[in-house]
Amino acid sequence: MSSPLLEIDDLHVEVDGHEILRGVSLALPPGEVHALMGPNGSGKSTLAATLLGNPGYQVTGGRILFKGEDLAALPTDARAARGLFLGFQHPEEIPGVSVFNFLRQAMSTRKGIEDFSILEVRMALLEWSKRLGMDTRFTERYLNEGFSGGEKKRNEILQMALMEPDCAVLDETDSGLDIDALGAVARGIEEVRKDRPELGILLITHYRRILAHLTPDVVHVLLDGRIVVSGGVELAEQLEREGFDAFRAAQVGS
Repeated sequence: MSSPLLEIDDLHVEVDGHEILRGVSLALPPGEVHALMGPNGSGKSTLAATLLGNPGYQVTGGRILFKGEDLAALPTDARAARGLFLGFQHPEEIPGVSVFNFLRQAMSTRKGIEDFSILEVRMALLEWSKRLGMDTRFTERYLNEGFSGGEKKRNEILQMALMEPDCAVLDETDSGLDIDALGAVARGIEEVRKDRPELGILLITHYRRILAHLTPDVVHVLLDGRIVVSGGVELAEQLEREGFDAFRAAQVGS
């Protein structure tokens, strides 16, 4: 068995003095998709923000290892440069900054090249826009300004493709998407995986519906800041039938 790309070991995190994560542990190997499922307030987005290095989230215990390196002292840009990607639940609008210029800067950071070739970026954008079924004029618009929910999430997948990460943390990528947009985003993720078969994905979600398009290797259930059970895709099916309360009741009874 290969060493984990991402290893979270007994992670405790506080926000404004309140403990949100209370000992989260999981290991994501190369090439696998792990789904992290939990209700609102369970700590899913706190975990994503902590992996990103958001300074508002204080790690009070445990470790985050990425390719064996402890991320504790690394700022967000250094984590991205090492190959850790985060897709946001609510991507921010950045007026005045085109998708093209944003992606050029992101690729420069990832590849450690100060002035990344405009031609190289354009060629990569043309290729991936075609593969993801996106209009190339999309890249001339300001980042996420006036974008629909589906456009924002597909733009996140375009970023993931161009930045060539080793591990992607996708925070509720399915949030706010209709059936057609969800299918397009899931197909985009699979297209990136074809290009990077060793890519590890931590897919954070409330619902099973994206898992109908993107089958996980492992499902983790997060409740009240702890992973209470891990298993196969059948856990997501059980959640669909019984809801999170069934797992909460089992936790209390154990």
